[in-house]
Amino acid sequence: MNTSNTLLSRITQTPGQCGGRPCIRGMRIRVCDILEMLAESVSVDELLEDFPDLEFADIQACLIFAAKRTEFPRLTA
Repeated sequence: MNTSNTLLSRITQTPGQCGGRPCIRGMRIRVCDILEMLAESVSVDELLEDFPDLEFADIQACLIFAAKRTEFPRLTA
């Protein structure tokens, strides 16, 4: 398993939890919330301080998850 897959294993989706949205390690911390806070210039250190159960690798997992969701196959002629 490569690093990317190891990090992505931290992202879980459980029906009935947070509306089935992707969360971090089964906690009620949604990936979209972390991404939105990062986009609003909340620092990684602030996130880790505000969410004591959150780990740096969880934030990395959110970023990889988002990157994978925007990856589209390229068709070549």
